[in-house]
Amino acid sequence: MKFNPTSLIQPNDKPLDIRKDHIFKAVFTTEAPESRGALSNLVSTLIGKDIKIETIWANEEPVRDQGDRKLRYDINCRAKDGERINVEMSFDPKPYEPVRLEYHTGRLFTSQEISGEKDYNDLKRTFQISILAQHKFFADKEFFHTFEYFDPVHGVSLNGRTKIITLELIKVKKLDEKLIEDMNLPELWAFFFQNLTDESKRDKINKIIKRTGGIAMASQVLMSISRNEEECMRLLGEEKYLLDRQSELAYERKQGKREERQEILKMIKQGLSVEELERELLEA
Repeated sequence: MKFNPTSLIQPNDKPLDIRKDHIFKAVFTTEAPESRGALSNLVSTLIGKDIKIETIWANEEPVRDQGDRKLRYDINCRAKDGERINVEMSFDPKPYEPVRLEYHTGRLFTSQEISGEKDYNDLKRTFQISILAQHKFFADKEFFHTFEYFDPVHGVSLNGRTKIITLELIKVKKLDEKLIEDMNLPELWAFFFQNLTDESKRDKINKIIKRTGGIAMASQVLMSISRNEEECMRLLGEEKYLLDRQSELAYERKQGKREERQEILKMIKQGLSVEELERELLEA
């Protein structure tokens, strides 16, 4: 696809933060050729194999245009050869994220039908791709990991058909001084995600956009949204909803803890012994 200069970020542009879950989904789930091309390029880069995304199953139908875009939580897609792939950006992943990824990978893999004429050998490879914007989950300094089943004692792979792929963007800072020419594709994508809104790195970001077709397509879609005031307001409204809901849940948790403490104080004032208090709490 021919390079489109509108994908470049101009001095007065204020690009939306693609690390925000809903912005990421907005960029990669339209049926525009640039959106689908960017998603195929990103997935191919992280899997290490040329992948063409054929079908997208988001939590609702993929959007037809900017005005049709709604809130969704991940991008569930199928490649041309049938491989199942789930892609998500998590701006604020929780401490249990690795277990969550393992759980959803299992569900995605076992969602395939093997009834009738099919057997286990007909199961397609399944990939869970998670881009983690904040927090460090793995002890090493590498930002890019691919996990699969293997025997850690003897170093033998199960040769299974599921993989979990993660990008920890918090570890990308080491790329600040690395020349673009020396970066591989996963590094270019990770640097783009992490530093897109950093004005001090804008020149480097634009050079990456010019150099990498998939990133250029993603930037073109993102900037068309960022320069559209109505669409920006729509997405900011979605972000407001997410923040409001998060705040409500936090408030409810605090309220529950407050009521629990008040109940404990009430039982103490009633003269309950430690044993009686423990029994009451365990039975609650």
